[in-house]
Amino acid sequence: MDVKPLKKALTDTYWFLFHNGELLVKENESRTTIPLSSDIKQLASQPTNAQSIGIFHEHECFIANLNNDNIPPGFSFKKIKPLYGHLEDEFFWVACRASHIINWMRTSKFCGCCGGIMTTLSHEIAMKCSNCGNLVYPRLSPAIIVAVVKDNQILLARGPLSPPNRYSVIAGFVEPGETLENCVRRELQEEVGIKVDTINYFGSQPWSFPDCLMVAFTAECSSETITIDNDEIADAAWFSPHNLPDLPDKPSIGRQLIDWFTEKYKHASSI
Repeated sequence: MDVKPLKKALTDTYWFLFHNGELLVKENESRTTIPLSSDIKQLASQPTNAQSIGIFHEHECFIANLNNDNIPPGFSFKKIKPLYGHLEDEFFWVACRASHIINWMRTSKFCGCCGGIMTTLSHEIAMKCSNCGNLVYPRLSPAIIVAVVKDNQILLARGPLSPPNRYSVIAGFVEPGETLENCVRRELQEEVGIKVDTINYFGSQPWSFPDCLMVAFTAECSSETITIDNDEIADAAWFSPHNLPDLPDKPSIGRQLIDWFTEKYKHASSI
């Protein structure tokens, strides 16, 4: 995804419109797309609290709310995550960006310093207090996610609220004053009771549900003993590439880590 800085749009405008947390999309046969300005004219109610979030493929992108769900045939409201595989990939990630920003606007209506009304700025994505001038930018919550490997097996865990047999890699939020690597060590020690010998950067992914930046790592450990915390973790175990449980969906970087492991170790045998 490449959203350019604000400038004059060259063609029509994309509208990312939300109602009760769901995104308005246009559906034509087997194709799902983001509505353009020409589509918005068909709606019974017009967007409110519109905010430009940049230029994408020579179209300016706006986010806004719709006050009701009265929409014409050919349109529907959808949750963001299930749109993966229906929207084109680039549009999916712009939709995630739009969801992140509109949720931040919804929860930032009042100033944290004086309680004044916050208003959006036209020249950047920020909100300013109309009373004291306090300036606020979209919140970003960094989190780590790590694939731990030992003897050609990967450590996967399941949370108490996860679907039955749905496992993924360990993840957790970075605490104030903590490095990313130290967060990896702490989360693994706290949640599954293991220590890792090496930590390597894998990649990162914005995960706007609601405002995370996931920073992914791979790690190796020498001890296979697992001690779960019984609070955030319901179960954890070592899995081979040929004996994996139910896994998270494709768009997540957690799934990318597991796919990396599967590809790298599919021809190896566990010791």
